[in-house]
Amino acid sequence: MAVAIELVKELRERTGAGIKECKDILEQVEGNLNKAIEILRERGIEAAAKKATREAKEGLIGSYVHHGARVAGLVELNCETDFVARTDDFAALAKDIAQHIVALNPRFISADEVTDAVVAESGQTRETFIKEQVLLAQPFVKDSARTIEEKLKEAIAKLGENIVVRRFVRYEIGA
Repeated sequence: MAVAIELVKELRERTGAGIKECKDILEQVEGNLNKAIEILRERGIEAAAKKATREAKEGLIGSYVHHGARVAGLVELNCETDFVARTDDFAALAKDIAQHIVALNPRFISADEVTDAVVAESGQTRETFIKEQVLLAQPFVKDSARTIEEKLKEAIAKLGENIVVRRFVRYEIGA
């Protein structure tokens, strides 16, 4: 089946995948844009898993200061090369994560950092505590259908490098 070039361009704009890959997938799914996006997303998550062991020492500090300047968040987001760290997509990801930190105030980056004692002290189940207090497990503030971890994996697939949240901090006046 021949696929309209406009459809290929739209898929490329929405996913960041290569033109040939977009064309091939659209032909495979007979022009169904939503199916093509889902296939690209799944491939991206698989690719992200393969890149997870690669060292990420470059990056940038993302920041967000909420309206009124009473709450702010900083996040150190690392990748493998300074080339990727200087892209608009990477900077936007860092800002989105900083904004998320301001909004939801996580305490930990990953579930590995959470001890049983901390969970017991909270009085919550481990699963509930992790969903509420662990950055990577929280639903993304701008799109609750995805977690921060899923957002990172999508960025890894799009940018082609391992991306890691190294650390973060949230400041609030009077807190």
